[in-house]
Amino acid sequence: MKVFEIAFWIAIVVEMIIRAPLNKKRKLEKMSERRVTTQEKILLFLLLVGMFVLPIIYSSSDWLSFADYTPPVWAGWLGVLLITAAVFVFWRSHADLGLNWSPSLEIREKHELITHGIYKAIRHPMYASQWLWVIAQPLLLQNWLAGFANLIIFALFYFLRVQAEEKMMQELFGDEYRDYMKKTGAVFPKIG
Repeated sequence: MKVFEIAFWIAIVVEMIIRAPLNKKRKLEKMSERRVTTQEKILLFLLLVGMFVLPIIYSSSDWLSFADYTPPVWAGWLGVLLITAAVFVFWRSHADLGLNWSPSLEIREKHELITHGIYKAIRHPMYASQWLWVIAQPLLLQNWLAGFANLIIFALFYFLRVQAEEKMMQELFGDEYRDYMKKTGAVFPKIG
């Protein structure tokens, strides 16, 4: 159903609107360190393909129609619910993180450890948002390529990136970050 496809593109636009002002301000900030590897550049490029390029091809042409499938209608509505939750968590994490956000592993001169708001419960809400997104995408874009490519690429990105990010944060904030790790979950709140 086209309504699910439209929900996907509305979510893309909303995320762009959320990120645009921070991205503009972020570029004016001074960096003290940047840890961008070739592996990360390749994975970020593949994420762009999975999240934008394949969905654009799917939505604007019949080139990928050979890989279409038809799940039950409730699955599409579940996708709408999940992508709405993804956008909310994305917004909340940007609102709480502010200028400490960057698309790659970077340390600002005035970098702070954020432990309030959504960060009080989870260390990586932006990744939590993306997990919700990549689960919603195949429910909204009902195509094996446009729907599932982002899930596969993001899973690989997540497991490689989070280790490097946590290492960087421990080096920067030391025991403060290690204590923070004990109190919070990575992408889901700790229970108990």
